[in-house]
Amino acid sequence: MNDKAFKAKRRLVLITLLVLASAAPLMAYIGPGAGFAFLSSFLVLFLTFFLALFSFLSWPFRFIWKAIRGQRAYKTSKVNRVVILGLDGMEPSLAERFMAEGKLPNLAGLKKEGTYARLRTTVPSISPVAWSSFMTGSEPSKHNIFDFLSRDPRTYLPDLSSARIGNPKRVLSLGKYNIPLSKPEIRGMRKSVPFWKILGEKGIFSTVLRVPITFPPEKFKGHLLSGMCAPDLKGSQGTFSFYTTDMARLERKEAGQNIPVTLADGRIETYISGPENSLLKKAEEIRLPMAITVDPKSEEVVIEVSGQRIVLKKNTFSPWTRITFKPGLGMKIQAICKFYVSQVKPHFEMYITPLNIDPEKPALPISHPFIYSVYLAKLLGSFITLGEANDTWALNEGVLSEQAFLELTYANHMEWEGMVFKAMENTRKGLVCCVFETTDSIQHMFMRYLDKGHPALRPGQNAMSPKVIEDLYTRMDDLVGRVRAKLDSRSVLIVMSDHGFKSFRRGVNINSWLWKNGYLALKDGKSESGEWFKDVDWHKTKAYALGLGGLYLNLKGREAKGTVTPGEEAGALKDELVKKLGGLNDGVKNATAVNQAYDTDKIYAGPYKGNAPDLIIGYAEGYRASWDSVTGKVNDVIFDDNIKAWSGDHCIDPKVVPGVLFSSLRLKEMSPSIMDIAPTVLELFGLKPPAHMDGKTLVDGADPFQTTGKRA
Repeated sequence: MNDKAFKAKRRLVLITLLVLASAAPLMAYIGPGAGFAFLSSFLVLFLTFFLALFSFLSWPFRFIWKAIRGQRAYKTSKVNRVVILGLDGMEPSLAERFMAEGKLPNLAGLKKEGTYARLRTTVPSISPVAWSSFMTGSEPSKHNIFDFLSRDPRTYLPDLSSARIGNPKRVLSLGKYNIPLSKPEIRGMRKSVPFWKILGEKGIFSTVLRVPITFPPEKFKGHLLSGMCAPDLKGSQGTFSFYTTDMARLERKEAGQNIPVTLADGRIETYISGPENSLLKKAEEIRLPMAITVDPKSEEVVIEVSGQRIVLKKNTFSPWTRITFKPGLGMKIQAICKFYVSQVKPHFEMYITPLNIDPEKPALPISHPFIYSVYLAKLLGSFITLGEANDTWALNEGVLSEQAFLELTYANHMEWEGMVFKAMENTRKGLVCCVFETTDSIQHMFMRYLDKGHPALRPGQNAMSPKVIEDLYTRMDDLVGRVRAKLDSRSVLIVMSDHGFKSFRRGVNINSWLWKNGYLALKDGKSESGEWFKDVDWHKTKAYALGLGGLYLNLKGREAKGTVTPGEEAGALKDELVKKLGGLNDGVKNATAVNQAYDTDKIYAGPYKGNAPDLIIGYAEGYRASWDSVTGKVNDVIFDDNIKAWSGDHCIDPKVVPGVLFSSLRLKEMSPSIMDIAPTVLELFGLKPPAHMDGKTLVDGADPFQTTGKRA
């Protein structure tokens, strides 16, 4: 692989393994690019117009049919409505502490009148895995999601685990253009059936907002807006742009789209980097011209782009701004973004959010039905559509200040709140479910403030205090209170998280450990490997690590250059690695870095077990896969300090990071699992959970309100 390809892969996985939070194009993921996207969305919107007309004309008949069917659907239901608030990453020890201090009155009320328990998470304790188990009620080998990444055994390189998008099979060659004549493949990799699809089949309506691993959106009888893993317009999981006249600042950047600019006579002529123009036979990036006029006295700038004039003061975010890219042949692709000028003098610095798919004219399907995002945007205004919405990598790189990051994150959060309350208003019967990533993002970036010994707490580089985490929890508690106030006596509220959170102080490079212990080999003459195993000798390698916790054997017949024979040899090697890695000691700190290595043959039994890592590393509290480890480097360093703002994590031993479960009902299970939520909701609506679900219902009795004596 050439250097350019290596750099592209490095940027991709930095994004993905920062919980899909940074920058870099993943063209294999988005595939066809602008031309396909525009044609697809245009045709769908065109057809939607006629469907809407038909719907209007036929609504009296449909109203009567729905009324009859609705009565049948709820005939055996024990509740009218279930509302689920997912607070991604809410840590039970912090929730318990703040409740004890009287700072979370609404969550404390749920605990007193209903249920509170620590919620067992999945192995591994990674968001896409856990939320997939939440929606399917199944362990990972039944839904096929084991990490943010999957790996290609033919190349040993990573790819996103959530979705595949391929080029259209048929194109029309016209001059310099290739015009797509067929739809591209857009395929979700998550298997099994979400519980809201089962509800829909029985006539029970659901509104599902921003649950991870719901891109591409699946058809079901309800509304859905995709969450984590929905891409930006460039096909990445979030590529910000950073403009500056300070070349030294660009040299220190590792991620994002870094664009140098020159200020001449108070004016900057530059561009916005858009998607790849795959309408062209020789694909190239579409660039949108942009001019910036700078007034150093008032510290105000005027941005001229896409026929608009945006006046912006320093340290102020613009509203969502619609911009239009033109790939050719009269086609247009729309995106939305926000601008933020952090400095005017002595150097100019400006940040642009990732180019979000415009919800009013989506270039890719981000909702079901397709027009649902259009409806929300018309009703509530433009909103962020990127799956990993909060730009943690921009903060990690110092492109955004801590205060600016919080401002942007809470602005995104308020958009989701608006959606939830509108969904509750419109869904009087059925399911309303929304996942807020606010808790996850802020804890990733500010957990160091709760850990006085954290190596990332360097003088002069930290503007916040432990109160930033307390404020986060009190804001979420306030949301719970406002939601609860709108519930009737036959509604149930569930508040939950997919996992907890701990400080991330030290990184562990498992690949370096494998090399030093003779399980991974480097090419002759090499004392370290470049990124993505560039200098690894696969013909002499027995095992390698990829992702945030996965370890794979270099298995014959599976990996392209496998060396380990399946069966007895592979089993013995796994046993040996489990024994050596369990209790792995960090000699510098004289502390245990790995609690346990999980043999997936012993914990998974589903049909997709063969796609799982062979071992999953359960890191001890304070440890996680190092930054070098997640980019496939091999060197002399096994343990190192984590000095990044990204100072909290959950990709560790699942036993250490359970989530939280609050319910307005008293539940019967004292050690619930995240897999129990799906069968519980089905049971509440009077439906028998399907046999493939591993979870069990947490309620019993004909009337859960009568049984518990508690109401919402």
